[in-house]
Amino acid sequence: MQQLPLDGVKVVDLTNVLAGPYCSYQLMLFGAEVVKVELPGAGDLARRLGPDPELNRERMGASFLAQNAGKKSVELDLKSPAGRAAFESMVAGADVLLENYRAGVLTRLGYGWERLRELNPGLVYCAISGFGQDGPMSGAPAYDQIIQGLSGMMSVTGTPDTAPLRVGFPICDTVGGLMAALAVSAALAGRHRSGQGCFLDLSMLEASISAMGWTVSNYLVSGVEPEPMGDQNATAAPSGTFETADGPLNIAANQQAQFETLCRLVGRPDLAADPRFAERESRKTHRAALNRELNQALRAKTALEWEELLAREGVPAARILTVPQALKLDQVRHRGFVTQVPFAGTDDRQVTVTGNGVMVNGVALRPRGPAPSLGEHNDEFEAVS
Repeated sequence: MQQLPLDGVKVVDLTNVLAGPYCSYQLMLFGAEVVKVELPGAGDLARRLGPDPELNRERMGASFLAQNAGKKSVELDLKSPAGRAAFESMVAGADVLLENYRAGVLTRLGYGWERLRELNPGLVYCAISGFGQDGPMSGAPAYDQIIQGLSGMMSVTGTPDTAPLRVGFPICDTVGGLMAALAVSAALAGRHRSGQGCFLDLSMLEASISAMGWTVSNYLVSGVEPEPMGDQNATAAPSGTFETADGPLNIAANQQAQFETLCRLVGRPDLAADPRFAERESRKTHRAALNRELNQALRAKTALEWEELLAREGVPAARILTVPQALKLDQVRHRGFVTQVPFAGTDDRQVTVTGNGVMVNGVALRPRGPAPSLGEHNDEFEAVS
């Protein structure tokens, strides 16, 4: 087994459901040992979430299986003397502590940053919350849907007729988890130089606004308030979804040379010379007219035919796939992105999970074991219920 960047790093993970577990899943893929600390008899709420009722009854719901492979599970009651003693022992030997309680909950349990630092001066403590550990909204509850709405994300998703719309997956939880994994990795690198741990206070709201990129910066820098544009890209034209003989096709001819190549390949070189479309800014102004001309020309071939032809000539273009179709792409399979791990406690059941798109020295990152059953590793850590 190859050496991974976080081999030897020990993570105590108090998180549940999505943002926190997604963070610790990334750390695990990079080699960290992750120990989930779960409520005795109940565990992570995600154990009961997913489309398969039988898995939910087994407390191995699909939502849990998706991002907890390769971790260990112990049951601890942080309100009992024995549970607190076991937790303190774990923290003393850990490199990272993750939690995604509401702001202040761990402090009220007696484990604020000052106490944690006493237990382990080198600890990297990351608290993931909806709004951060202080401020007027810090105590409010927050799920992905709430953050999507408050961040402005829903206001720019959809068309002028359909917005606001929720993004079709829990993007704010995902972004929060990714930012937390980045922050933890940076803190570990800093500790390597200073020997000191640190407290990372991550706001999912702020991380989500940051991830919106030019949608936010266009307003901050230029005062342009973003609007929902459906499948069109506000920064360029033609850039969006177009019609073909058998279905939709995404095209992003964002550069002048790409636009001219596109016009030639669809048999409409005249469009590149048309004063309405000749320059980048004029194409944005006359976007609707340009899209009509291109849609008419693109109906001559199928989406796959155009994808292959345009991509070969350097024009970014691709079909719009379903999730099952995306997972079956030869490119995805070639890189080993999807893998199978055993179902906890069995030899004949397998669970299919994803990596994270990163290869280390040419090898795709994969879980080193199954998602754990609740309390599976209690004995290893003298955990108690």
